[in-house]
Amino acid sequence: MLNGIRIIEIEGLGPGPFTGMLLADLGADVIVVHRKGGNATPGVPDRSILDRGKRSIELDLKEPDDLSTVKKLVASADGLIEGFRPGVMERLGLGPKDCNNVNPALVYGRMTGWGQNGHLSKVAGHDLNYIALSGAGWYASDAGDAPFTPPTLVGDIGGGAMYLAVGILAGILNARQTGKGTVVDAAIYDGSAHMMNLMLTMRQSGMWNIARGQSMLDGPHWSRCYRTADGGYISVQSLEPKFYAIFLEKLGLSEDPDFARQFDKALWPTLTDRLRGVFAHKTRDEWAKIFEGSDACVAPVLNPEEAMAHPMNAARATWHEIDGVLQAAAAPRFLGEPASAPATPPARGQHTNDILFELK
Repeated sequence: MLNGIRIIEIEGLGPGPFTGMLLADLGADVIVVHRKGGNATPGVPDRSILDRGKRSIELDLKEPDDLSTVKKLVASADGLIEGFRPGVMERLGLGPKDCNNVNPALVYGRMTGWGQNGHLSKVAGHDLNYIALSGAGWYASDAGDAPFTPPTLVGDIGGGAMYLAVGILAGILNARQTGKGTVVDAAIYDGSAHMMNLMLTMRQSGMWNIARGQSMLDGPHWSRCYRTADGGYISVQSLEPKFYAIFLEKLGLSEDPDFARQFDKALWPTLTDRLRGVFAHKTRDEWAKIFEGSDACVAPVLNPEEAMAHPMNAARATWHEIDGVLQAAAAPRFLGEPASAPATPPARGQHTNDILFELK
């Protein structure tokens, strides 16, 4: 879908490279500028999943000749991705103004935690810190437990990479109409807060409470995960009464007068305790079989390896293991387009000579 779009990605960490992977998955020509001299980032493999489908060139941004090469790449590109603290790219001579001088239509994508301005803009932080301060981490985990979301998903990826991708694509559409580029200020703080708006619509109607564990989706017995006999977990979220009725029928609780009062908040703690006891009597997979194929809105909680082995994956081919590396396929999909296995990540600098030849 993005065939013909070129993105230059300056090597970074986390959400920036994820955005590049997402755009490459969708067909963009993403050229990642890796630091010359090898991988200097602990814990990041030489052939990262996040580099799949990209082309790699190794350059030293502090060397005049290599800096000139980057500017030639910028002149040929629709967009750029960088994830440094504010001011770093400017000091390298690759800030928005520098790049706009060689390509007025360039969409300059900036990925940070706190944004390009504000008193925290140059302060270090990580995924959990950004969503903590934005409010997005408040409802994570059950009431009484310390808030904790799945690492990177709500902040780095949801509030960061996805918003950067949307911003870059919006900027490219605008540039093609106007001939003028723009700077995308994608802050994880902003994006993670923005994702809360669906939840806040429920607050408008009185269905959501600031207090944790008191709202429509984080308080009821029918919206949580339960531990099973084997130490596994089963997820339940039978919100609509017609689905809740199926849930009760599968558990043999259809005639119980207390469970019939689905939206009685006073009963939620008691009914939660009762369901804890119910689910503790069978294994996760036994419960999954009982609810399989029904509209009870119940599903087992799987780890990624189990997800790959599940029949759902046989139907969707979402999970793959390539050269021993577990990874998920490109998303979203497009009707009529065949699903394809993820591309192989390049070696660092693998395409250096090819790219330099193209720029002559």
